[in-house]
Amino acid sequence: MRPRLRLFTGEDEVGSSDADAQVNVRFGEITQALVEAVRWDRTWLRDFEDDEVRVSSDLYEVISSFTRLRPSA
Repeated sequence: MRPRLRLFTGEDEVGSSDADAQVNVRFGEITQALVEAVRWDRTWLRDFEDDEVRVSSDLYEVISSFTRLRPSA
């Protein structure tokens, strides 16, 4: 089953604690959406800039190494 995105309108905000809800997804399921969002400078990315994301320690090491080794512009 393919995950579906929902459009937030604010109408279904009736005291539910959805803000605390978490969903487990495979990294591969979100990478293409994130790549496209960065490429097109989508505004919604800034909405999540201060959110914490839990990643495995090995993924963190790879990302950290990539960031240090990546040539700067």
